[in-house]
Amino acid sequence: MSNFFQILKKTIKISLISLGSIFLTIIILSFTTLPFWMYYYLGAIDYTLSKSPEYIIVLGGGGIPSESGLMRTYKVSQEAKKFPQAKIIIALPGKVSDTLSSINLMRHEIISRGIDSSKIILEPKGTNTRMQALQIQNLCGKTSSILLITSPEHMYRSIKTFKKIGFNNIVGNSAFESAIEANLYFNDNELGGNKYILNVGKNTQLRYQFWNHLKYQIIIYREYFAITYYKLKGWI
Repeated sequence: MSNFFQILKKTIKISLISLGSIFLTIIILSFTTLPFWMYYYLGAIDYTLSKSPEYIIVLGGGGIPSESGLMRTYKVSQEAKKFPQAKIIIALPGKVSDTLSSINLMRHEIISRGIDSSKIILEPKGTNTRMQALQIQNLCGKTSSILLITSPEHMYRSIKTFKKIGFNNIVGNSAFESAIEANLYFNDNELGGNKYILNVGKNTQLRYQFWNHLKYQIIIYREYFAITYYKLKGWI
């Protein structure tokens, strides 16, 4: 029994040290620009279409309203105005017969941005990227010219998934956010309050960059697990 407790104690100690090391690494990286570039390169896909897209495909994200869903609908609406001849395919699981389902709300959101409703096709069956690609293959065929819209962290895996099943004339345009252009500095002393607390008015790294890069790492590492899974499955 004593050997069991010694092994258990050693295992717990190693686990705590490992978790502590991982946490410390994540914190340190949050003070660098590496998480941003890791996030950026997942979304910066360098492909060129041989002709204007016949279809603009938007992958649904978290539905509507959600940050990812609204960013993607905004992006697809911009691209649809650049390529007015292209049809739009919304790939998001949901009930087409339900007017309040996420896929219909996404359709309404795109229409509200000035896009002709007759150009929009719904793909409500796919529940992951692989299944969505297979369903879209049935709608438009592999030889069609495709412009794919999704979130930056999802773009690499999406393009690879579509290309794996035979879509060779496909490019991606990630729905990157735009940074606010205003200067966010402030003078702590002018705002009153407890003067003994550290002033952070001119420290945007601590106020914003650290937390943004911490969030990026969570998104990135989750996506790396997904990419690894897709590679092991032979989907990319």
